[in-house]
Amino acid sequence: MPLAVEFDKVDFAYERGPTVLRDVDLEVAEGEFLAIAGPNGGGKTTLLRIALGLERPTSGRALLFGEPADRFSDRPRLGYLAQRAQLGVQAPATIREVVAAGRSPLNPFGRLNAADREAIDEAIERVGLSALAKRPVRSLSGGQQQRAFIAKALVAGPKLLALDEPTAGVDVEAQEALADLLARLHRELGVTVLFVSHEFGAIEHVVQRLVLVRETIVFDGSPAKLPGLWHDPSHAHV
Repeated sequence: MPLAVEFDKVDFAYERGPTVLRDVDLEVAEGEFLAIAGPNGGGKTTLLRIALGLERPTSGRALLFGEPADRFSDRPRLGYLAQRAQLGVQAPATIREVVAAGRSPLNPFGRLNAADREAIDEAIERVGLSALAKRPVRSLSGGQQQRAFIAKALVAGPKLLALDEPTAGVDVEAQEALADLLARLHRELGVTVLFVSHEFGAIEHVVQRLVLVRETIVFDGSPAKLPGLWHDPSHAHV
């Protein structure tokens, strides 16, 4: 099966800083749903940024759909939901305006055509926010805001959807709902999903595979095989 992401002996350290990642080998098949977890400072966000070509390995090789990740040629087809603290929203931007901004890389002249408008409406509908499309994003709950940003990441028809700590700052019920939404989107669209979080309890029942990162990969397999002491008791699934 073709690979979406491939790491070969990847090391990474920020300039004049300590080692963040060491000797990381990783393969993610196209269409896979992968959770990347680990403690704060363990390197999981850095791993995601290298996978997306936003950072370059200090040594080793990182490929994205067979190309060097930092020189990937089809970047508009990468849907990236950064950590909430990095998501700027101009007040009083509505859901529709935020999602429309995700379409702009495919439309450099800035004018939305019929296909653009249809894609925007479809993305908003997929995340269940059609009835709120004209609401300012800042007036929404944390879970609804994350759905709006997922719609923005989806609107360009991505080959890969990458989410960095999407459940941070939302309650358990909203985390569960977000996990179910991502599982449905993965099933319907067949898109490769990389989900990064230190709170992986909400997602472990829907992902195919879980990778734990503590400078290097310390676990890679089915969440069902994860040692019990690492499971999150706040999320109980039978």
